[in-house]
Amino acid sequence: MTETTVPSRPVRPAAPPPPALGGLGLFTVLLAAALPLIDFFIVNVALPAIGADLSASEAVLELVVVGYGVAYAVLLVLGGRLGDLFGRRRLFLGGMAAFGVTSLACGLAPDAWSLVAARVAQGASAAAMLPQVLATIQATTSGARRAKAMGLYGATAGLSMVAGQILGGVLVAADIAGTGWRSAFLVNVPVVLLGLLLAVRAVPETRATRPEPVDLPGTVLLAASLLTLLVPLTEGRAAGWPPWTWLSLAAFPFVAAAFYAVERGADRAGRTPLVPPSLFAITSLRRGLLLIVPFSIGFSGFMFVIAVALQRGAGLGPVDAGLALAPLAVVFFLCSLAGPRLVARYGTRVVPAGAVLQGVGLALMTLAAWRSWPDLGLVELLPGAAVAGAGQALQLPVVFRIVLSEVPPARAGVGSGVMITTQQSSLALGVATLGSLFLSLVPGLGMRDALITTLLVQLAAVALTGLLSLRLPRTLD
Repeated sequence: MTETTVPSRPVRPAAPPPPALGGLGLFTVLLAAALPLIDFFIVNVALPAIGADLSASEAVLELVVVGYGVAYAVLLVLGGRLGDLFGRRRLFLGGMAAFGVTSLACGLAPDAWSLVAARVAQGASAAAMLPQVLATIQATTSGARRAKAMGLYGATAGLSMVAGQILGGVLVAADIAGTGWRSAFLVNVPVVLLGLLLAVRAVPETRATRPEPVDLPGTVLLAASLLTLLVPLTEGRAAGWPPWTWLSLAAFPFVAAAFYAVERGADRAGRTPLVPPSLFAITSLRRGLLLIVPFSIGFSGFMFVIAVALQRGAGLGPVDAGLALAPLAVVFFLCSLAGPRLVARYGTRVVPAGAVLQGVGLALMTLAAWRSWPDLGLVELLPGAAVAGAGQALQLPVVFRIVLSEVPPARAGVGSGVMITTQQSSLALGVATLGSLFLSLVPGLGMRDALITTLLVQLAAVALTGLLSLRLPRTLD
C-alpha cells in the first residue's frame, strides 16, 4: 500500500512584533517631551528682560508667548497624522532638529518682531516633534511597561511646566557670557544635539499600518477655529479690544461648527479625518479630555500670574521668582513617582483626591498672599506650593494614561495629537483668561487683591476638575 503524500500548505510568515522601546529610547522621547513645555513657560520670568533689551511693547511681548503657543496648538494634530503617514521616528528627528534651529534663531533675534517670528516657527517645530512621543510609547509598549512609561510621561510634563519657569529665572540672572535672556533659548541647542544623537540610536521607527492622507480641509478649519479663539483672547486686552477681536470671537462658533461638520462627513464616508468624531465615542478619552481643560487653564494661568505678581508686585528678581515654585516642582516629582503604585491600589480615585489636595494648596497660597503681601516668596508660599504639587501629581499623569488607555495603536498618532492639542490650547487659554483677568484688575484693586481674586477663580477651576474626575473610569489597565 503506497502512502499518498498530502502537499502541505505554505506557512504564512507571522507578522513581525512591534519594535520595543528600551530604557534609553524612553529617556530620549521624554527629553523631547520636556523641551516644548519648558519653552512655553521659560519666557514668563524672562519677559521683563526681553522687553527692556528689545524695547518691546506689552502687546508684542504677549505675542512672544502667544505666537509659540498658538502655532504649537494649531499644528499638533497635523503633526500626529504626519507621523502616522511618514514614520514617527522620521518626524521626531525632523521636528527635534527644527526645534534646535528655531531655538537658535530665538536666541539670536535682533529685534522683537524677529523673536516673535522665531517663536512661531519654534512652536510649529514642537508640533512636529511632540505627538511622536506619545504615539511611539503607545505603539512600542504594552501592559506594565506602558503604564510605567505613561506615568513617567505625565511626571515629565508636569515637572517641565514648573521647571521651565525656574530655569528661565536662573538663566536670565546668570547672564552667561553676557547673553542675558537669550540663554533661555540658546540652552536648547546642546540639549537638541544630544537628543538627536540618542534618537538615531535608540528610538525605533513605527507608523500606522494603514496611514491615511492628510485631511486638508480639516487641517485648515481646525487652524482657523483655534486662531479665531486664541488670538483675540490673548491679544485683546493689550491691544485695547479693537473691533477685529470681537469679530474674531463672533466667528469662532461658526468656524468650529464647520470643522465638526466636515470631520463628521469624512468619518461617515469611511475616511480618516484629522480629528475623527468617532474617537470621542471612547468614554475614557472623552471624559479625560474634559478634565484636562480646566486643569490646564488653571495651571498655566497660575504660573503666568504668579510670575508677574512676584516680580512686579513683590519686587523679587527672576531667580527668586522662579525658585518660589521649587517646592511645587520637587513635591510633584516625588509624588508622581508613587503615582503608579497608588493607581494600582486605589484605581482612579487618586484623581479626585489629588483635586482636593490641589485645592487645599491653592487656598494656603491665597492665604499667604493675603497675610504676607508684599513679603511673598519661597518661605511664605512653601506650604501651599508643596501641597498643591502633591495634588497635581496625583492628577495629571493619571489623566494622561486614562485618555489614551483605550485608543487603538493604529490611531495612536491621532489620539496623542488630540490630547496634546487639548492640553496646549487650554494652556494658552489659561494665560489669556486668567492672565488678562489679573492684569485688568491690578489698576483698580492693586496687585495683592488682584492676585487673590485670580487665585480664587482658579480655585473654582480646581473644584470643577474634582467634580469631573468623579466620572472617570474606576479602573485603569
